[in-house]
Amino acid sequence: MPLCHVLTNVPPPAPGTGKALLGDLSRLLAARFGKPERWVMTALQPGLAMTFGGTDAPTAFVTVRNIGTMEPADTLALSEGICSLVGRSLGVSSERIYIEFGDAVGHLWGWNGGTFA
Repeated sequence: MPLCHVLTNVPPPAPGTGKALLGDLSRLLAARFGKPERWVMTALQPGLAMTFGGTDAPTAFVTVRNIGTMEPADTLALSEGICSLVGRSLGVSSERIYIEFGDAVGHLWGWNGGTFA
């Protein structure tokens, strides 16, 4: 059930660009966590009012959640991959991207009328 949610102040990208970014992020998470891509969810919220370092230059905040424990190697590889993909697709410099990683607990994550516990 990996989830990757991108919030950014960049205007909405062309439909093909946004769709490609979400697909690339989905494949990245599936590969890193060794889970089928059918369980991965990605979301993009462009055009938000955001600042970073006191300016409204292009910026992004990304959250990544996954049931289980993310190891330092996971978060390092994902940070590199996510910054690269968001930078290339949305034109946001990696030094203007924050990423929050969070381990999810199975019984606190619902799906299909149940939970992952």
